[in-house]
Amino acid sequence: MLKKFNTKVIVIAVTVLVAILACTSQNSGNTNSRQGNVIFIHPDGTSASHWGAARMLYLGPDGRLNWDKMSHLAVYLGHMKNQLTATSNAGAVTHATGVKVNADSFGLDESFQPVVAFSGQSKTIMEEAIAARKGTAIINSGMIHEPGTGAFVAKAGNRRQFAEITKQIVLSGVDVIMGGGEMWYLPKGTAGRHATAEQSQRQDGINLIEEAKSKGYTVVYTRDELLKLPANTKKVLGIFAADDTYNDAPEEELKKQNLPLYVPTAPTVAEMLEATLKIVSQNSNGFFIVLEEEGSDNFCNFNHAAGCIEAVKRADDAVGVAMKFIEKNPNTLLVTAADSDAGGLEVVGVTEADFPLDKPLPEKGENGAPWDGKQGTATLPFVSAPDRQGKRFPFAIAWAGLGDFTGSIVSKAHGLNADLLPNTVDNTDIYQLIYRTLFGKEVPQK
Repeated sequence: MLKKFNTKVIVIAVTVLVAILACTSQNSGNTNSRQGNVIFIHPDGTSASHWGAARMLYLGPDGRLNWDKMSHLAVYLGHMKNQLTATSNAGAVTHATGVKVNADSFGLDESFQPVVAFSGQSKTIMEEAIAARKGTAIINSGMIHEPGTGAFVAKAGNRRQFAEITKQIVLSGVDVIMGGGEMWYLPKGTAGRHATAEQSQRQDGINLIEEAKSKGYTVVYTRDELLKLPANTKKVLGIFAADDTYNDAPEEELKKQNLPLYVPTAPTVAEMLEATLKIVSQNSNGFFIVLEEEGSDNFCNFNHAAGCIEAVKRADDAVGVAMKFIEKNPNTLLVTAADSDAGGLEVVGVTEADFPLDKPLPEKGENGAPWDGKQGTATLPFVSAPDRQGKRFPFAIAWAGLGDFTGSIVSKAHGLNADLLPNTVDNTDIYQLIYRTLFGKEVPQK
């Protein structure tokens, strides 16, 4: 009798335990409870080929970028409402609202009304985060009105309304604003730290820097000033160049003007992100950061191979900062996605017999595609970092054109909810993944 009783007790206990484990498993997979922070990094214009070129040059064919080490990967589909190849502005609007728009949109629909987001609100996801009192930040290596970040907090009739977009960004309530473009903060005739009186562009007489100060922003202008910010700083406006923080022009033009790739006093996007994380992570409601390395688009659109690859490396450094933060703060999601392929970059890798290290490359391939060496057209080939056997390889960069292409875009995710990134991801899905993580719930249907 005792033996039968013990068997019965064991069976009941096992059944209960299985039920408990099943519930636990279901709860752990319940995406509604997995709420946290989000860092969205937009390495503009980068395809798998761009990342491959950076990997080969800096780490060698057997090396791995930070981007390579992210846990989840998806093929990215980025068509617009009215064309196949995305524009930077419309792609950003889709990321910020979760709906497809026409290629000329900067947050407005065909009737020039604010785009209604997938959540049903006429707000971008960052505007919803601001309303929810989360920590927020936009970071750009280009001028601050660049759409990859600007479209998250501003709306305009077209992307070239730089003065209006810059004003909306400053007045948006976002906690951290970092980038270039001082000329669009200052009235005509007003000199700044970077912009001359002749460069300043505002025609409305508004000094947005003084406006920002009145709203509690600490203003910094250089890498050194950024790195010296007090630990308890709450709101920051970083203005690191009169124009972009890079000099986007062909190699030959920069050489003629003796200009560097990037403004020497400006912080990298990785340094901007590291400083920003210290600020927004103080917010107990969580945070949302949108970061764009714009040089990877602009250099590539000029078919400037060395600048393009340098910009991709800078984007990867920012990915590394985010991943390091996630190691200590696992309630944070990192997502990366470009919207298009700038210049249609491809690596031409052949033997040293074909590309001697001491001889300039041909100007073009057999099909007429332009080729770049490490200093531009008809210069010496790039040389990779060593592989596992210590061997280095010569290569050239071939270009499909000067514009943007649909390309082979790859989105990646790491950290909280990274497993929810589908194997093939539509550009609208980026918004939904971010929304689910920021607000801990499925996007409500309109």
